[in-house]
Amino acid sequence: MKGHLEELTSDELIKALNESKSKIQEARFKVVTGNMDNTKLIREEKKKIARILTLKKEYDLGKRKK
Repeated sequence: MKGHLEELTSDELIKALNESKSKIQEARFKVVTGNMDNTKLIREEKKKIARILTLKKEYDLGKRKK
């Protein structure tokens, strides 16, 4: 997963960020209703969002080429 994110462009990173945020929202709803067994999913998606934001910041600062 880590290597996959590093290969994405900044536009694709934004799309992946939005997908991860929607997954977290759905997972939180499932937790509240009691329909979710794997609560690790929320933590994993938060880490993925942090990685995406880090890569996006590197693109903005010019440390990473597009």
